[in-house]
Amino acid sequence: MSKDIVLAVDLNHHESWDAAVPEAVGIARAKGARIHLVVVVPDFGMAMVSDFFPPDFERKALERAWDELHKLAEEKMPEDVEWQAHVAHGDIAEELLRVTGEVGAAMIVMASHPVDHVRHFLVGSQAERIVARSPVSVLVVRQ
Repeated sequence: MSKDIVLAVDLNHHESWDAAVPEAVGIARAKGARIHLVVVVPDFGMAMVSDFFPPDFERKALERAWDELHKLAEEKMPEDVEWQAHVAHGDIAEELLRVTGEVGAAMIVMASHPVDHVRHFLVGSQAERIVARSPVSVLVVRQ
């Protein structure tokens, strides 16, 4: 069984990595695991929505996510823990689970966001979707 850990990172909410990185690092050190830092850039969902954005918007968003994820990793990941960066594009839960399967991770570590009741009612929680569908253990770190 793999010792790899997927660490979900939301670049828009520093609380997500402030809370989850120490947890993932502690587990990685204890198990001798590698951490896969994963950022998912959401897609537009509907073609007509993309018409409101410049043609190269998604490409630039992916490049920026890659740069910011590497910067974060270089600042927050200790030298004694092996890590690899991944930037995906699409549905957050689907892409996080896809990367988890692709790298053969044994665990997902992610932070929960403070509850926004309107958003939760309309689209649900990413953490809930991932926990419900994950084939591996999920540690949801409360902020």
